[in-house]
Amino acid sequence: MTIALRKSLQTSVPQTSFGPFRLLHALPWLILAAAMRVVAFGGGSVALPAIIVANMAVLQAFLATAQRSIEAAGGQSQIGDLGFSEQFRLSRTILWRIVLLMIAAALALAASGFTAIAPHMLSGIDGMAFDQHTALGKFWSAAIAALILLILVASERNGGQVAFFAAIGEFARRWFWLGGAVLVLGIAYLGLGLGQELVRSAIWHFWQTSDASQLIKNLIYFVFIFSFAMLRLWMTLLILTCGLKQSYLHDE
Repeated sequence: MTIALRKSLQTSVPQTSFGPFRLLHALPWLILAAAMRVVAFGGGSVALPAIIVANMAVLQAFLATAQRSIEAAGGQSQIGDLGFSEQFRLSRTILWRIVLLMIAAALALAASGFTAIAPHMLSGIDGMAFDQHTALGKFWSAAIAALILLILVASERNGGQVAFFAAIGEFARRWFWLGGAVLVLGIAYLGLGLGQELVRSAIWHFWQTSDASQLIKNLIYFVFIFSFAMLRLWMTLLILTCGLKQSYLHDE
């Protein structure tokens, strides 16, 4: 994918299609993630397994969207050529490394006295598709997404092997363009979160005042949740892929 992205830099303006059906590959995984988040919210012994499954599902949705985002930028990727078992193994390998990073960040903040915001570091993966509750959490999710994209790029170059520390080094080397993309993405998350809150309030008002059937109300809420989740995921990859492409351009 790295070579393909470099070759794509020599093209002019890429022909990008944003048809709605290009997003639907991630929808089943986002549905699973949302369901597991509800289960985890209920607490109990199933909360931790539900959180793990939800994060895995968000990662799978990220993989499903990554190929289309790269293609939209004029590049090529072999992610879609992987079988389900290979994609699942790749997601699982990435997951435990990112989880350890999120735990380390949460512990570091807690040890520094920022106990109120430390738990939000554990939602770095979740925030790539669902709204984070803090501004810091939004930027953290943007950084996590950038790191995961670099891991995917490196894994394709290295025959599917995940090189976590190499991806961190690559992030540091491309800090100007990727860091800028993370900053833009964090700001976009802030704006999208405000818009989502406005729509959520409107839907809540509709629920309280409308005589529509429960089926219609549930359908509207379903569309609300997954429309914003798919929009956030697509926006994430579009901005980060653009930043990565620019970093390759300025390597030439």
